[in-house]
Amino acid sequence: MCMVSVFMLTAIGQESRMKRFGKCDRAKESKKQKLLKEIEDRKLPYLTPKDVQFEQLSKAKYAKLYIRRASCVPQEIHQKVQQGLTTLQDCRCFAQDLVQIKEKDVLTPVYRLLVGDPGSTYCYLNTRLFTIPWPSRGVEVKYSSDEIGEACKAIKDLNEYLHVEAMKVLLDDCSADVEEIGFVAKAATSTLIKDSGSMKDGTYQSKQSSTSAVLKDRTSFNVTLLNYMDPSRMKYLKEEPYFGMGKMAVSWHHDENLVERSTVAVYNYSCDDLGPAADESNTSTKGRDPAVWHVGLKIAWDIATPGLAFPLDPGDCYFMLDDLNMTHQHCVLSGMQPRFSSTHRVAECSSGTLDYIFQRCDVAMKNLQKDPMLGIPSLISLELDSVKQTEEIHNEVEFEWLRQFWFQGKRSAKVSDWWFEPMALLEKSWREMEQMTKLLLCEINEAEWSSERKHQVIRCLLPYLEERQELRKNWMARCQSRLANSLPVDEQPECRPHWYNGDSDMPLPFDMEEIISLLSNQLLSEDGDVRS
Repeated sequence: MCMVSVFMLTAIGQESRMKRFGKCDRAKESKKQKLLKEIEDRKLPYLTPKDVQFEQLSKAKYAKLYIRRASCVPQEIHQKVQQGLTTLQDCRCFAQDLVQIKEKDVLTPVYRLLVGDPGSTYCYLNTRLFTIPWPSRGVEVKYSSDEIGEACKAIKDLNEYLHVEAMKVLLDDCSADVEEIGFVAKAATSTLIKDSGSMKDGTYQSKQSSTSAVLKDRTSFNVTLLNYMDPSRMKYLKEEPYFGMGKMAVSWHHDENLVERSTVAVYNYSCDDLGPAADESNTSTKGRDPAVWHVGLKIAWDIATPGLAFPLDPGDCYFMLDDLNMTHQHCVLSGMQPRFSSTHRVAECSSGTLDYIFQRCDVAMKNLQKDPMLGIPSLISLELDSVKQTEEIHNEVEFEWLRQFWFQGKRSAKVSDWWFEPMALLEKSWREMEQMTKLLLCEINEAEWSSERKHQVIRCLLPYLEERQELRKNWMARCQSRLANSLPVDEQPECRPHWYNGDSDMPLPFDMEEIISLLSNQLLSEDGDVRS
């Protein structure tokens, strides 16, 4: 077999997750450049509440945006949440994320903290954030201080409030639709007035119950991404490129990794006593008031419909309902003062919880057995499906969990040490999977197999080892980058797991290059030898 064929066989393994993200980034950049070229030097129109057409445009093109002003939110919510946010900031719980955009590391100007259901994670820009657990029944969480614990409880209370409010808005919309076709509904709860003699009512009630269940799923926020933005600490704020809305703290985007058609709810808190004012040269912006934080909204890649910029006062909330986050893009336009936001989401967690990854580890471990007398480990099955499954899980645990967690340093310890025990358990399982890979390599070398059988197993295994080698080099480079070293010491990434070749405690070397080379040669030679 020629070397070109070997490379073709291993192409899947080299298509790492980061490269797939890069392809997505390039597609977005292409759309952006096409849009900027089409509008050339002119600026697209946008409206603020000062414009007489604002309400009409909002209803026509942005109907799934709902704003709840601070005066309509219970004062108790404001007091506890705002105190909690400032407590978390005072305790240095917020940190910048080192993310990847266009395959390059970028330090977010926004400081962030993820709070949510215990064991949940949230992914964006090739970065997995791990929740600081809010208080949950049956889960013991030890916070770094009582004040931090109270802050997390306040965020949980806000989450429940926003869930109820989002349900009300969506059910009210359902009620309006129902009334148009002749049914009677209560405005606040959308509960049908019962009529035992009506088959239509029974049918409607069944549909209403189903609708309520769906809407509950789409508004049961499992995480909130807390943001802290201080214009005086942001060295460079980009100008909004399409409408001339002024300085942006967060560029145009869709929120990622969400359950389809789920609501995003945001609580805004900016206050004069949070810090020094930013550079007042920003006051030349036309249209919106540059001293006040705004959210910009536009239909994705559309230059025919004017955009919106709506101001946010301290305590205001807004909801992006149903598919608005999919069909529209939003940005955050900087004001003069520091700002907090709590952005509540229904994160897509089918592969993003501890329960999920522990179940995956259990699947892999089922292929490992130990002699009851001698304790010597061996593989139960050497079938290709078993090899593929084990090595997939091996890479998933290492690169989607262990390295993602330690890349963020030990910053979660500022709030709680909750994650350290489950990560230790995951690392233990991962070490077992390293042992399983070694056992497979030994089998390839020693088993009385035909050349064809050996080649089949090698072709199955090799792409996963190549991916492992490539990703280990990428993660090490990211951990040693200039940006990584610029972070505070207690927030700097750790390249973990890491060990030196020849470490007797590890089944295999960290650098897989020699093993990969031997396997490739094995495919080229009937009598090749693979050493582990």
